[in-house]
Amino acid sequence: MVAAAVLDAQGGHHEVRDVTLRELGSHDVRVQLAAAGVCHSDLSLASGALAQPVPAILGHEGSGTVVAVGDAVTTASVGDHVVLNWAPACRGCWFCLAGEPWLCERPPSASTGPHAICDGTEIAAALGTGAFATETVVEQRAVVPIGDDVPLETAALLGCAVLTGVGAVRRTARAQPGESVLVLGLGGIGLSAVQGARLAGAAQVIAVDIAADKEPLARACGATEFRLGGDDLAKQVRELTDGRGVDVAVECIGRGATIRQAWSATRRGGRAVVVGVGRREDRVEFGALELFHFARSLSGCVYGSSDPDGDVPELVDHWRAGRLDLDALVTHRIGLDGIDEAFARMQRGEGGRTLVVL
Repeated sequence: MVAAAVLDAQGGHHEVRDVTLRELGSHDVRVQLAAAGVCHSDLSLASGALAQPVPAILGHEGSGTVVAVGDAVTTASVGDHVVLNWAPACRGCWFCLAGEPWLCERPPSASTGPHAICDGTEIAAALGTGAFATETVVEQRAVVPIGDDVPLETAALLGCAVLTGVGAVRRTARAQPGESVLVLGLGGIGLSAVQGARLAGAAQVIAVDIAADKEPLARACGATEFRLGGDDLAKQVRELTDGRGVDVAVECIGRGATIRQAWSATRRGGRAVVVGVGRREDRVEFGALELFHFARSLSGCVYGSSDPDGDVPELVDHWRAGRLDLDALVTHRIGLDGIDEAFARMQRGEGGRTLVVL
């Protein structure tokens, strides 16, 4: 039996229960979790903005120690410290072979079949990982081993927030040294994008949020400027960039209005990247003439255009060298019984990343 935060219905609340995880398959790994980050995608799954079978155990940004492996596992051993990969790639489809595993068209689920049982009821694992629990069972491709020197608590952030935020700037937008970068929305992913801009050698990093108390967090992560979000944001950004706009804008909110602001704040020929996961019914409008005139590019971003198997070890190297500050992203630490309040803080726009410490 393991303790897990179970969501019975989308729009409902979590309840900590004892559950029985599924049996270990020949290619499976059982992980004793140390921590799990609370991501906006978890909120979207909990609220119903994204489809999710229930009852379910949410949580996909996790880290821990391998405590058991199936007899055919070749990529991890008992005792390994690992980060969960909620989107393992098949390595054989057209996208994987084209070097874009984050767009894999046949992603093997991190977890197959019912993930757990509680009082005779089958419980699903959101995104196949079910990290809001003391232990989880996942397919071997859903774990990335890391060194024993990385603190397991903050290592959880590497599995989504850091991989996505840093990747959005360095992989998707391909920010170059000396360029200017705008980041809208300073949750865990946005603050990671600010650090990604610093890693890319950006000369100017403009961080934007609706909460004024995010400024110290943003500057600790590498922002050179901080502005409060508002209707005149594009004008403010142009004033900071000699009237041009930024080379790169990264939207980490997922709303039509802020996507449009990111686009408008980008210079002619610049790149706007949308990381935030929006609602299906939310729309963004562009005039046909402005698409021609500004020659900007607008792109979506899945998982930071990253390959966790190679990019997580690279991020660990940046951490070891002092170029990546994982602790700067965390503003709250909670137990399994604090997830609903963490979601409420997220909806209020308070703080950076919340860690469920297990």
